[in-house]
Amino acid sequence: MADGVFSGPGEGEAFRSKRTRRVALAKAALPHLSVFEFTIEGPFEGPEPHTHDETDCFYVLEGELDFLVDGETIRGGPGTLVAAPPGVVHTFGKSDPGTARFLNIHAPGGFEHVLRRESD
Repeated sequence: MADGVFSGPGEGEAFRSKRTRRVALAKAALPHLSVFEFTIEGPFEGPEPHTHDETDCFYVLEGELDFLVDGETIRGGPGTLVAAPPGVVHTFGKSDPGTARFLNIHAPGGFEHVLRRESD
């Protein structure tokens, strides 16, 4: 596909962090859109509350995640979508011992550069 993106199950550039037990697959890394499939095993403290210049969006596929967005905390399971537009303070984490899988979408793209720096 010259102009499109196809990323099958298990495909994509892998980003792994031993420190956080987090694995991400870059499903699409385009200038206007980055899509990642994350898997987190066990509890995950998550990043400090922060903002981005882009929209940061999460869609839970499996397990549960805890989100803080603009001062509101929620726990979301499969089918939950959370979006933090540019400038909105947010973070996420995982408090239980199970597995969580989720899509993380950034628009515009470029977040893959951050994940490359953080990978082991």
